Amino acid sequence: MSARTWQGPSAPERLSILRGTRSIAIVGASANPSRASYFVSTYLLSSSPYDVYFVNPRATEILGRPVYPSLDALPVVPDLVDVFRRHDDLPTVLDETVAVGARTLWLQLGSWHEDVARRGEEAGLQVVMDRCVKIEHARFHGGLHLAGFDTGVISSRRALG
Repeated sequence: MSARTWQGPSAPERLSILRGTRSIAIVGASANPSRASYFVSTYLLSSSPYDVYFVNPRATEILGRPVYPSLDALPVVPDLVDVFRRHDDLPTVLDETVAVGARTLWLQLGSWHEDVARRGEEAGLQVVMDRCVKIEHARFHGGLHLAGFDTGVISSRRALG
């Protein structure tokens, strides 16, 4: 693994991104309750003010809502694109995000792609990597303990021992 050189937005900047967001498209949304995208989706639908849209070419309905095959099939231009896809898929998701005119590309915990971040910023996007929208929203709005993350430590890695 190479050293990380990209600097993401600060906590106040992430708060500003979330406050300026009205709609979120979850790319790689899953109907499988064991998947992180499902957990994040249930949180956003129940505990946030965002209009949430699901994108997955292999699903038609998640949590009783329609699923769209691609970002350009959505009925709106999402403010924020929250990505649950493999590393090698991220450049394509970036291209689709830029093409639809979204403002923010948000890569979930454990997802880091410096070339995608650089290209996204050059295209005028706000980029967040290796952060969870659910955790960040809960942290900024005092609900972190309500979601079962009351450890005081926010990490994508499991504790050892």
